[in-house]
Amino acid sequence: MSAEDSEKAYSSSAGDDVPEYAGERAVNKKAAERFGVFAPVMEKLFDYGVEARGVERVLENERDPKLLWNNLFMWWSVNCVLTTVPIGALAQAFFTLSFGNACATILCFGALGAAFTSGIATLGPKSGLRTMIIARFSSGYIGGIIYSIFNILTQLGFATTCVILGGQTLAAVRPDTLSLEGGVAIVAVLSVIPCFVGYELLHRYERYVWAPILLVMLFLWGLGGKAGYHVTAQKAFEDPAGRFLAGDVLSFGGIVFGSFTGWAPVAADYNCKLPVNTSAWAVFFMTFFGLYLPVCFISILGAALMTITNPVYVAAYEDGSMGGLIAQVLTPWGGFGKFLLVVLALSVIANNMVNTYSTGISIQALGRPFAVVPRMFWTLVGFIAYTIAGIVGREHFSDILSNFLSILSYWTAFFMVITLEEHFIFRRKGGPLGGYNLDDWDTPSKLPLGIAGILAGAIGVAGAVVGMAEVWYIGPIGILAGNPEFGGDLGFELAAIFAGVSFPFLRWLEIRLVGR
Repeated sequence: MSAEDSEKAYSSSAGDDVPEYAGERAVNKKAAERFGVFAPVMEKLFDYGVEARGVERVLENERDPKLLWNNLFMWWSVNCVLTTVPIGALAQAFFTLSFGNACATILCFGALGAAFTSGIATLGPKSGLRTMIIARFSSGYIGGIIYSIFNILTQLGFATTCVILGGQTLAAVRPDTLSLEGGVAIVAVLSVIPCFVGYELLHRYERYVWAPILLVMLFLWGLGGKAGYHVTAQKAFEDPAGRFLAGDVLSFGGIVFGSFTGWAPVAADYNCKLPVNTSAWAVFFMTFFGLYLPVCFISILGAALMTITNPVYVAAYEDGSMGGLIAQVLTPWGGFGKFLLVVLALSVIANNMVNTYSTGISIQALGRPFAVVPRMFWTLVGFIAYTIAGIVGREHFSDILSNFLSILSYWTAFFMVITLEEHFIFRRKGGPLGGYNLDDWDTPSKLPLGIAGILAGAIGVAGAVVGMAEVWYIGPIGILAGNPEFGGDLGFELAAIFAGVSFPFLRWLEIRLVGR
């Protein structure tokens, strides 16, 4: 399906022409009306800059033309943060991979994850819908609710890792005066303030914050080199080539894939206000490079820092996890190094803003009773939830990150496959459905029943179960893919294959019997 055909596959009551932008004041007034007696207060709040819109579709005349480069800069800022560093460190800490194999795994599995996520992102400008609402067109209203629940847990999981690592790093600056709990709370509060305001402030912040953080990452690369990278240091601990090494690569690859595809369920949330005639290819490549370049560059930095064999640095990691190691790397620069450490700790705000904002959007996508509650309220609910989780799990960052990212890759794999198959097979121009009637986004009787999408998702879960390899469970296929004691994680691959094979037949049958 070509990009041109994709553009023609969307229809709404607005017609094919792209109307002139109506202005934010008109949008605010319209949005405030649904709050009844509170409408004047809400309209005033919206006029002060708080985002009025929730999960409602952005109509063509409500699109505010933005620089297309925001797709690149936003995702770059979101991933050019401290929380990306430990992803690479997991290669040695959990899977005993050498530096070379860690880099190869990051680059290959990262490209796959970035490509799928970028494909989902292209649906935003064409539909004007948030990602969890787009899911209704493949899995029905109920299926959309199920995916929204998964996504709420995903974003809260990401947010928890952000506040823990940011809190660890802040506490490492002044260990005698700032507790880890205090560090977690500071990062959480600073993250929620821009999200309360919403889409516009978030985009403005993300447009520029990547630049100073990238500079700090370059400093880390240089200071790490001064401490001494020993890229062959882990070679002696690595499993020999063959089944055992393959299992290690597959398991770490699942974590890398999950670190990219964790953004797929929110990928359309941040470009749905772009004009409908925005090039799908431009959105794809801007999103791809905005994800791929910073995640690979910084994850490989994390893997490189783990090759430092100086006992002081090794002890810093063992005593304070990644935050402690980074603090040690910056120690030679004294007070300026501590300043950079604070900058790095606060860099997670760029990442956590997206988690917090999309948590509120996904809660609204649970259905109409949730959608009538203002987005900023659900944003505060998410903030409370991940702050408590971060304080409770503050001592177990690496375990949380490893288990969370690997499990995350399972559901995002079958979600992406089902959504993209719906788009390219059934909604293409000349396909069984011929496109989307976007005005049906909140009308359950006009959406698919969702039986095909839900069943295909369940079959995808079955694929993940037989292929997964976690500390607490190893599937019958996963155990064959690596060391029998640990297995090799094939969870996301089998989840995608099982769902990808079953969905086209089930969806064809659903359309044949129901007509939608």
